Amino acid sequence: MDTLVVMAKHPVAGQVKTRLAASLGEQPAAALATAFLEDLIWRLADCGDRRILATWPQTGESHDFFSQRSAGRFDLWPQPEGSLGDRLQAVFRDHLRPGLDDRVVVIGSDSPTLPTQTLAAAFDALDQQDVVLGPATDGGYVLIGLRRMVPGLFEQIDWSTAFVYEQTLQRLDAAGVRPAVLPAWYDIDTLDDLVRLYRELDDGAGEGRSAPATWYRLRELSPDWDTRPTDG
Repeated sequence: MDTLVVMAKHPVAGQVKTRLAASLGEQPAAALATAFLEDLIWRLADCGDRRILATWPQTGESHDFFSQRSAGRFDLWPQPEGSLGDRLQAVFRDHLRPGLDDRVVVIGSDSPTLPTQTLAAAFDALDQQDVVLGPATDGGYVLIGLRRMVPGLFEQIDWSTAFVYEQTLQRLDAAGVRPAVLPAWYDIDTLDDLVRLYRELDDGAGEGRSAPATWYRLRELSPDWDTRPTDG
């Protein structure tokens, strides 16, 4: 079974996208985080055999938010307490069934235009290799997939730093596992990342079609929100 998992945090203003919030304000940053998730749910509604939102935190408001957004297209799975490494370990522990032909791919919710071809390539890569990685341009990764557990894979990682990808490769090397590596993509964490996303969606061909909710929110921002060239 091919299972896609999207790691998703309830986008409460002041608690998400803090680097963007420093430039845009807490409410616009939270609205963008919501739009990122809505676009991924819409775009990936047919990806794999099963789709899961790994939700955080576990509150009534969070559950209601994710239930409404998923609209039956994704199952909800509550992330446990602990570090990101602990939570990733739990995702794969709970969804890779021993002895079965399971392939699990995990992404975050900060890359609303991650190509669907990348996800297809990730599942295909797991036909041949035990691990697949999609590097992020900031030194982390936007995607990780497994077809079996790898001991120590999520240990001794400096999460949310530029060292995550290289340290992950070190853990894999120590375990004797060579991963498949996909083309790099980008997360939306900073204002520069958001400018890149805007330009991707405003390239004349897409016109926001790959992420319509995000495009709508970007168009709602004040005219001087970034440093992109103005028309004329």
